[in-house]
Amino acid sequence: MKLDSAGLQVLTHEECLGLLPSRPIGRIVFTDRALPAVQPVNFCLDGQDIVIRTAAGSKLAAATRRSVVAFEVDDFDSDARSGWSVTVVGYARVADDPEEIARLERLPLAPWTPGRDHFIVITAVEASGRRLT
Repeated sequence: MKLDSAGLQVLTHEECLGLLPSRPIGRIVFTDRALPAVQPVNFCLDGQDIVIRTAAGSKLAAATRRSVVAFEVDDFDSDARSGWSVTVVGYARVADDPEEIARLERLPLAPWTPGRDHFIVITAVEASGRRLT
Protein backbone atom coordinates (compact mmCIF):
# COMPACT_ATOMS: atom_id res chain seq x y z
CA MET A 1 0.00 0.00 0.00
CA LYS A 2 1.47 3.32 -1.10
CA LEU A 3 1.00 6.31 1.23
CA ASP A 4 1.35 9.99 0.40
CA SER A 5 3.22 12.51 2.56
CA ALA A 6 0.10 13.05 4.72
CA GLY A 7 -0.27 9.32 5.41
CA LEU A 8 -3.26 8.83 3.11
CA GLN A 9 -3.46 5.68 0.99
CA VAL A 10 -2.80 6.46 -2.68
CA LEU A 11 -5.33 4.69 -4.87
CA THR A 12 -4.40 3.11 -8.20
CA HIS A 13 -6.15 4.03 -11.44
CA GLU A 14 -8.13 0.77 -11.25
CA GLU A 15 -9.14 1.34 -7.61
CA CYS A 16 -10.31 4.84 -8.50
CA LEU A 17 -12.50 3.61 -11.36
CA GLY A 18 -13.80 0.80 -9.14
CA LEU A 19 -14.96 3.27 -6.47
CA LEU A 20 -16.77 5.68 -8.83
CA PRO A 21 -19.98 3.66 -9.32
CA SER A 22 -20.39 3.10 -5.57
CA ARG A 23 -21.84 6.60 -5.14
CA PRO A 24 -24.83 8.00 -7.08
CA ILE A 25 -23.66 11.62 -7.30
CA GLY A 26 -20.44 13.19 -8.53
CA ARG A 27 -19.33 16.71 -9.34
CA ILE A 28 -18.22 17.84 -12.77
CA VAL A 29 -15.76 20.73 -12.93
CA PHE A 30 -15.81 22.70 -16.17
CA THR A 31 -15.07 26.20 -17.47
CA ASP A 32 -17.91 28.69 -17.75
CA ARG A 33 -17.04 32.08 -19.25
CA ALA A 34 -13.34 31.57 -18.40
CA LEU A 35 -14.12 30.74 -14.76
CA PRO A 36 -14.21 27.36 -13.00
CA ALA A 37 -17.69 25.97 -12.36
CA VAL A 38 -18.78 22.91 -10.40
CA GLN A 39 -22.09 21.12 -10.77
CA PRO A 40 -23.40 18.01 -9.00
CA VAL A 41 -24.70 15.33 -11.38
CA ASN A 42 -25.88 11.77 -11.28
CA PHE A 43 -23.86 9.53 -13.55
CA CYS A 44 -22.94 6.01 -14.52
CA LEU A 45 -19.95 4.29 -16.03
CA ASP A 46 -19.93 2.92 -19.55
CA GLY A 47 -16.77 0.84 -19.52
CA GLN A 48 -14.26 3.41 -18.30
CA ASP A 49 -16.22 6.41 -19.62
CA ILE A 50 -18.33 8.55 -17.31
CA VAL A 51 -21.78 9.31 -18.73
CA ILE A 52 -24.06 12.10 -17.55
CA ARG A 53 -27.33 13.51 -18.87
CA THR A 54 -28.22 17.16 -19.16
CA ALA A 55 -30.52 19.43 -21.13
CA ALA A 56 -29.32 20.21 -24.65
CA GLY A 57 -29.35 23.98 -24.10
CA SER A 58 -27.84 23.93 -20.62
CA LYS A 59 -24.71 25.78 -19.56
CA LEU A 60 -23.11 22.41 -18.82
CA ALA A 61 -23.85 21.06 -22.31
CA ALA A 62 -22.39 24.14 -23.96
CA ALA A 63 -19.29 24.21 -21.76
CA THR A 64 -18.30 20.57 -22.16
CA ARG A 65 -18.10 20.27 -25.94
CA ARG A 66 -14.67 18.73 -26.59
CA SER A 67 -13.17 20.29 -23.50
CA VAL A 68 -11.06 19.11 -20.61
CA VAL A 69 -13.08 18.56 -17.45
CA ALA A 70 -12.57 17.11 -14.00
CA PHE A 71 -15.00 14.76 -12.30
CA GLU A 72 -14.93 14.07 -8.59
CA VAL A 73 -16.68 11.54 -6.36
CA ASP A 74 -16.13 10.95 -2.68
CA ASP A 75 -17.51 9.21 0.37
CA PHE A 76 -16.77 10.11 3.98
CA ASP A 77 -17.82 8.88 7.40
CA SER A 78 -17.33 11.81 9.76
CA ASP A 79 -17.87 9.67 12.88
CA ALA A 80 -15.21 7.15 11.87
CA ARG A 81 -13.05 9.86 10.27
CA SER A 82 -12.57 7.72 7.21
CA GLY A 83 -13.38 7.95 3.55
CA TRP A 84 -12.06 8.33 0.06
CA SER A 85 -11.97 10.83 -2.76
CA VAL A 86 -11.42 10.18 -6.48
CA THR A 87 -10.76 12.75 -9.19
CA VAL A 88 -10.84 11.95 -12.89
CA VAL A 89 -9.52 14.33 -15.54
CA GLY A 90 -10.53 13.74 -19.11
CA TYR A 91 -12.13 14.95 -22.30
CA ALA A 92 -15.87 15.60 -22.49
CA ARG A 93 -17.86 15.19 -25.66
CA VAL A 94 -21.48 15.24 -26.65
CA ALA A 95 -22.87 11.89 -27.80
CA ASP A 96 -24.32 12.69 -31.20
CA ASP A 97 -24.23 9.36 -33.04
CA PRO A 98 -27.78 7.89 -33.08
CA GLU A 99 -26.53 4.34 -32.44
CA GLU A 100 -24.43 5.48 -29.47
CA ILE A 101 -27.36 7.49 -28.08
CA ALA A 102 -29.63 4.45 -28.36
CA ARG A 103 -27.05 2.38 -26.45
CA LEU A 104 -26.56 5.09 -23.78
CA GLU A 105 -30.32 5.30 -23.26
CA ARG A 106 -30.24 1.67 -22.10
CA LEU A 107 -27.72 2.45 -19.33
CA PRO A 108 -29.04 2.62 -15.75
CA LEU A 109 -28.90 6.43 -15.81
CA ALA A 110 -32.27 7.95 -15.03
CA PRO A 111 -32.33 11.74 -14.96
CA TRP A 112 -33.49 13.23 -11.66
CA THR A 113 -35.19 16.16 -13.39
CA PRO A 114 -37.13 16.30 -16.68
CA GLY A 115 -35.61 17.41 -19.97
CA ARG A 116 -32.27 15.69 -19.53
CA ASP A 117 -32.08 14.02 -22.94
CA HIS A 118 -28.55 15.08 -23.88
CA PHE A 119 -25.64 12.73 -23.11
CA ILE A 120 -22.14 13.89 -22.21
CA VAL A 121 -19.39 11.28 -22.22
CA ILE A 122 -16.16 11.87 -20.32
CA THR A 123 -13.18 9.78 -21.40
CA ALA A 124 -10.81 9.47 -18.46
CA VAL A 125 -7.18 10.37 -19.10
CA GLU A 126 -6.07 10.44 -15.47
CA ALA A 127 -7.62 9.10 -12.29
CA SER A 128 -6.22 9.79 -8.85
CA GLY A 129 -7.53 9.22 -5.40
CA ARG A 130 -6.82 8.98 -1.72
CA ARG A 131 -8.31 6.93 1.10
CA LEU A 132 -8.31 7.77 4.79
CA THR A 133 -8.82 4.78 7.06
